[in-house]
Amino acid sequence: MRYRRLPDRPVEAMHAHFERHAYHPHSHDTYSFGLTEFGAQEFGCRGEHRTSAAGMVMAFNPDEPHDGRAATEQGFTYRIVHVGPELVAELLTDRADRAVGLPLFAEPVLHDPVLAGALGRLHGALTGDASTLARDEALADTVAALVRRGTRGAGAAQAVRTGRTELLTARRARAALDAGYPSDLGADELAAAAGCSRFAVYRAFRAAYGISPSDYQRQLRLRAARRMIAAGRPVAEAATEAGFADQAHLNRWFRRSYGITPGVYRLAGA
Repeated sequence: MRYRRLPDRPVEAMHAHFERHAYHPHSHDTYSFGLTEFGAQEFGCRGEHRTSAAGMVMAFNPDEPHDGRAATEQGFTYRIVHVGPELVAELLTDRADRAVGLPLFAEPVLHDPVLAGALGRLHGALTGDASTLARDEALADTVAALVRRGTRGAGAAQAVRTGRTELLTARRARAALDAGYPSDLGADELAAAAGCSRFAVYRAFRAAYGISPSDYQRQLRLRAARRMIAAGRPVAEAATEAGFADQAHLNRWFRRSYGITPGVYRLAGA
């Protein structure tokens, strides 16, 4: 497994082979574009079972929950690029094919040889010795191609099948988790913030965001730890300040969610 984080762009890239590793359900605050090179991986996303075999492209929208595991004993090899939504918006500015608002990918698995080739070239530019200009050109070309061939306009996104009351409950709970970080808010505190029972908060949150409140709280901590580690903070210090019990606790969830250890992530920016 190799991991690269660009120091001057909200872009990260990984090339990995997994056989027994299984991703815990998680999401990224970025767009994530994957290319399966060997074998097949299966994952749950949007309430359905998905499979990406060799040559297929995966496209995850920001905050889209998914898991992942090998579909065969031989495992799978894949490349994945994470691109911050602010950079995607910048890359699409003034393009004729720019959608209204940020783009949404209609399907998480795309069988498209053109996109597979573009994504492979982008990953090579990001992880090789390409110049900054060449990396930016590859990013612009690949993101534009992905948007043209695999997205729908933000205004055409399917409405979340949640009543207005339930959606308001979920938003209040999420706002409380955001405001309360890194404190360890409990179910009773979330229920008080949302104005309903603990069980209603859980059901509404799952319906609106696809993950539980506790999973979302863990994601806040993981993302904070990633930012601190990328900024050069010691892993043990980042673990404590992000709200984890200790470094081992962070290591366990970091690997389950991202496929790498915090130490590998720290070295990726060196």
